[in-house]
Amino acid sequence: MVTLSKIYTRGGDAGQTSLGDGSRRAKHDLRVEAYGTVDEANAAIGLVRQHTTGEIDALLSRIQNDLFDLGADLCTPEGTERRSSALRVEASQVKTLEDEIDRYNASLEPLKSFILPGGTPAAAYLHLARTVTRRAERLVVALAEAEPVNPESVKYLNRLSDLFFVLGRHVNDGGKADILWVPGANR
Repeated sequence: MVTLSKIYTRGGDAGQTSLGDGSRRAKHDLRVEAYGTVDEANAAIGLVRQHTTGEIDALLSRIQNDLFDLGADLCTPEGTERRSSALRVEASQVKTLEDEIDRYNASLEPLKSFILPGGTPAAAYLHLARTVTRRAERLVVALAEAEPVNPESVKYLNRLSDLFFVLGRHVNDGGKADILWVPGANR
């Protein structure tokens, strides 16, 4: 467990931060951008959770914890671990997301148009979380082109954004409150 007794360290005042292996990187480094954007997605889930209860809220709570695991994974470069217990996202976590997507999607009618973010507050915030998650995924993919990254982290983010899409429809009264895109409607 982590113990934080002091919140500021002044260690980043010169524009660098420490990774999980103790190395230093610029705060604009692609790795730092990637796990920072995962943190941003987690914050968006916090907004969603202001509008959810029950099993959806419990699912989002588990995902928030997983995203901290993912941040820890991305913060510790592959092959440079200080300890063998460095957190890594696992295939089982990706499979859990797939199972949840299948479960919630089973009750939804197939889409006949793209949907616009909106409807209920929970759905709107789920779409925000989805788009931030997609940005995090793009950054992790770019990072993976530059240096080794746990491939499960990319899969996790890909499935997570899909889950947010499905959950957005689910909390929109099973898709009945979805706002459909009407191509060219305002011409």
